[in-house]
Amino acid sequence: MTSDPRHQVLVASNRGPVSFAFAADGSLSGRRGGGGMVSGLTSGLAERAADGPSGSPAVWVCAAMSEADRVAAGQGIVLAGEGPGDVPVLMLDIPMPTFEAAYNGIANSVLWFVHHMLYDTPNQPLFGAQFRADWAAYIAYNDAFAATLADQEGKGQDRRPAAAQRSVSPSGSSPKIAHPAAAGTGARVLIQDYHLALAPRLLRDRRPDARIAHFSHTPWAPPAYFRMLPDDVAVAILDGMLGADHLGFLARRWADAFLDCCAEALGAHVDRVSRCVTYRGRATQVAVHPLGVDAQALRARARADDVRAHATALTTAAGDRQLIVRVDRTELSKNIIRGLAAYRELLATRPQWHGRVVHLAFAYPSRSAIPEYWTYTDKVAKVAAAINEEFGTPDWQPVMLEVKDDYPRSLAACGIADVLLINPIRDGMNLVAEEGPILSERGCALVLSREAGAASLIGDDALLVNPYDITATAEALHAALSMPVPERQRRCAAMTAAASAAAPQHWLAAQLDSLDRLGTPDSVE
Repeated sequence: MTSDPRHQVLVASNRGPVSFAFAADGSLSGRRGGGGMVSGLTSGLAERAADGPSGSPAVWVCAAMSEADRVAAGQGIVLAGEGPGDVPVLMLDIPMPTFEAAYNGIANSVLWFVHHMLYDTPNQPLFGAQFRADWAAYIAYNDAFAATLADQEGKGQDRRPAAAQRSVSPSGSSPKIAHPAAAGTGARVLIQDYHLALAPRLLRDRRPDARIAHFSHTPWAPPAYFRMLPDDVAVAILDGMLGADHLGFLARRWADAFLDCCAEALGAHVDRVSRCVTYRGRATQVAVHPLGVDAQALRARARADDVRAHATALTTAAGDRQLIVRVDRTELSKNIIRGLAAYRELLATRPQWHGRVVHLAFAYPSRSAIPEYWTYTDKVAKVAAAINEEFGTPDWQPVMLEVKDDYPRSLAACGIADVLLINPIRDGMNLVAEEGPILSERGCALVLSREAGAASLIGDDALLVNPYDITATAEALHAALSMPVPERQRRCAAMTAAASAAAPQHWLAAQLDSLDRLGTPDSVE
């Protein structure tokens, strides 16, 4: 890692690396957070801490997501774990009505839908009075983060001992003392994702000399779709992000779409060669940073007893049949229903696979507060049941659907998969597509949507499909099932190497290096 470990790092994201619950005795008990963004940053920051001076090099600012989180927020800085390099976490107790309106009303129901192009446009969206109330909450939510980051960025190293606060450890054991990062003028601020699109500009207004990066973990909509947003909102989002010095995206196509939006919606000056946007007297660099997998840590987790027990049970249930595996949230963009439809078409058109293949579909619930999501989850279950009714026999269940979050079982399924099916409508990257080959014990084939960011990283050795084309996806499943084992193993090894090369510590270091190369931030005339 080449970035200077003496420079303190402030991370901001909606969801943090730890979440709390109340134990039976009323005390707080915490556990590490999950997801690609959290795991990537946690891994990268832990390695950076090991390279740096004594004490923690970072503070992670996030929102309190539950009542237990809110109690923890009142304790000050808490730790994301209990091992070396654990990141101090500062949870913001944002008023619940503000949080709900910003998170569900704007981030998940508008910005997510825009960037994944999910709207049923004859009927949605409707930008009326309720949207405007939610948008005001989104501004307030981003402003709360910016204010906290500005306060942390203003604490110099000489104030570090005085800034120490008591914390609650995730295990529920005795409180610890956790010291917030002494940011000073050397701090680097890493703001994450669409929840905090306005925060870079709001922080810039408070701290003109701050070094700020923003990273988008989602796709970015093309201008024609992005401009579906009200004009002032579209401008505010782009302007908010351009408050950063450096903007990162998971794939070049998402970065290009952002540049297009800046040119068309803002009229900003866009240099396609240097990939730089100049707006309001400042230059912002736009770059691509693929996020891969910490292969060593992932394999170590997969060797645990709980994962091995699940692998044994799943192998026994499947017998000697080939396994098509998918692991997804029941999220609209993940395209589970079309994946099931493709599997049904495979069975309908290729009867030679009857009794010889099982589809393990692990789909855990997502965003149940949004009506479209629980409706979609219910439909997934009905489609799977219909396939079993149509093709199942007393000794063969074609689809094994599990609608719950069971991480060890998901790891086990990826390890024993013959074919991995990942067919999102759009996806910023999709780490499961990368984790599956790394975990594979016998070499798996990957059927991958060309609309996933992972296609740009590992697509040369996957079977790429149009996610809307059910027939083509069925044919790709047939090709994957029919692929000779040596060819599967060759492709799997190549995908593993590519995913491992973009490990989280490298992803993080590239962004920090970009900020370190800025020198003293100056306005661009």
